Amino acid sequence: MTTEESTRVETSLLLRGVRLADGEVVDVGLRGDRIAEVGPAGSLAAGPDELDLGGYLLLPAPAEPHAHLDKALTTARVENPAGDLLTAIQLWRGFSPSMEHEDIVRRATEAALMSLASGATAIRSHVDVGGVADLRCLKALLEVRESLRHRLDLQLVAFVDVPLSGEAGAGNRALMRTAIEMGADAIGAFPYADPDPEECHRVCLAIADEFGVPVDLHTDETTDPDVLYLEYFAELVRSTGFAHGAAASHCVSLGMQPPEVATRVAESVAAAGIAVICLPQTNLGLQSREHTGAPPRGLTALRELLAAGATIAGGGDNVQDPFNPIGRGDPLEAAALLVSAGHLNPVVAYDAVSSGARAAMGLPEVQVRQGFPAELLAIRAASVAEAVAGASADRVVIHRGRVVSRTRLTREFPSVQPFSGPGEST
Repeated sequence: MTTEESTRVETSLLLRGVRLADGEVVDVGLRGDRIAEVGPAGSLAAGPDELDLGGYLLLPAPAEPHAHLDKALTTARVENPAGDLLTAIQLWRGFSPSMEHEDIVRRATEAALMSLASGATAIRSHVDVGGVADLRCLKALLEVRESLRHRLDLQLVAFVDVPLSGEAGAGNRALMRTAIEMGADAIGAFPYADPDPEECHRVCLAIADEFGVPVDLHTDETTDPDVLYLEYFAELVRSTGFAHGAAASHCVSLGMQPPEVATRVAESVAAAGIAVICLPQTNLGLQSREHTGAPPRGLTALRELLAAGATIAGGGDNVQDPFNPIGRGDPLEAAALLVSAGHLNPVVAYDAVSSGARAAMGLPEVQVRQGFPAELLAIRAASVAEAVAGASADRVVIHRGRVVSRTRLTREFPSVQPFSGPGEST
């Protein structure tokens, strides 16, 4: 399209003078919830609103593919001195009954807005269902989803307690169906903790297929190499023809396998179309506590999965709760950990928290090109590598073509008098 033609495109928001990942400086015109046009800097006619983004890098917005908003921001009330997964689960089950509806709503909203301010215009949160939680957390998160619906896309996964298999699982299976009927978007569970893990997988896929919703399972979240149900999950998806979207979160034990096993499983996962969601911060903290010397990193087999062509997503998981006492809900924090602990390069790491995360969530692809969804992050940086390394707080977040968050960073270095040594004066 020529410059003369481009000026005739009506835009509702013009992003002026922003840098793309390839280094080109451009104007980007948005119309409605789409990118209407991209042209050389200074070439596009202003629309009703214009934003000068000189010095910013414009990227497809990241997404958070795995959160636990119902648990977020509880560290001060539920400390976990042992730091391991089993203790965290026990502590949470003891604390959960004391939570009030308003408290869950407040914390979940605050944590979601933290992620939004960091650039995540879509969040998938697992929500405890069953056990001591019953349906209380889901009711609260449904309220949060409604209150934030104009700011971000919030998907809720009914994270149902085990057992789900056998006669003992009948009540939880009923709750799983009830959760979907109430408005949960997807089905989740942690099958490796069920008395019959394979039956638990079958139950999850059967109920998800019944309602036509995706499934996202906490898979093999352990460094025990003998726990490996991911391959069974992949073969089940393939053999049943499940077509509503499948994701496997954590997949820690895959990283403990010999290369030939990891490669075989990765190829099966890729063939089944299962997205693997790696959660570096929480798994680096929770896993390998029992190991001395050089503990395993507690991450999945990223190298083999990427080589097999599997969809890889990166997420933050827990934020300041018994499972992870730190975390700020920033996808760039997850990307940086994928670089340092997962040995990905910064561009691939950012792709994992943006396009990979969106694919795992079943969301449309985003590119900074005409016709794509206007889900964008502008961050003060000159390159993707600098954005991941520096994680500047100076960010503009665009959802459905509208600015939904802007954080400005001011840095000052006041003048300082030179130091005077003993016996010296200034």
